[in-house]
Amino acid sequence: MKNTKLEKKLLEIFNILSKAYGPQKCNLDHSTPLQLLVSTILSAQCTDARVNIVTKTLFKKYPDAKAFASAKLEDLEQDVKSCGYYHAKSKNIIAACKMVMEDFDGVLPDEMDELVKLPGVGRKTANVVLGDAFGKPGFPVDTHVLRLVQRIGLCKCDDPVKIEFQIAESFPAEKLADLSHLLISHGRKRCPARKPDCDHCEIKELCPKLLKASK
Repeated sequence: MKNTKLEKKLLEIFNILSKAYGPQKCNLDHSTPLQLLVSTILSAQCTDARVNIVTKTLFKKYPDAKAFASAKLEDLEQDVKSCGYYHAKSKNIIAACKMVMEDFDGVLPDEMDELVKLPGVGRKTANVVLGDAFGKPGFPVDTHVLRLVQRIGLCKCDDPVKIEFQIAESFPAEKLADLSHLLISHGRKRCPARKPDCDHCEIKELCPKLLKASK
């Protein structure tokens, strides 16, 4: 059920951050939905900048699902080693691409229910792909988004899936991916986990923590 109070606050935050940062997009370099899927898997516990360095040559070596599905595990591990957790990530990428080849005729599916069937793909990864590769409603809840929605008082729970659904129910579907990008940008620039820059925060008038402290 739509929460009108939450909807109003989300729209205020969206409008303020849009003016502050301008249009935002996924920081992971990709030219196909499958490349974005692979990049997102690699980005777990790794910076986007490092992933982009790795995938610049990786996608030349493995241009499609067929190539990844045929890759030798030990070879792929060496190719993505600098991204961390390379054994699990390589194993999931190969397994996911094998499933894409076998179950989806080599074409990455564009539906949540099908994407999360792929090894190593949770709702966050699926939402990234849906929103940024397919232009479908998707609200990825990463560590920045999780931190901000709690600090700003948008959601009280700490379950990413519950947060995703609460936000999605109270915000225009076509802007969900953009909202996630804006929150991520704000989390990185202004509201990091440690030492948030509250004095210069663009949305401090909407932050209950700061409002309470000012009284």
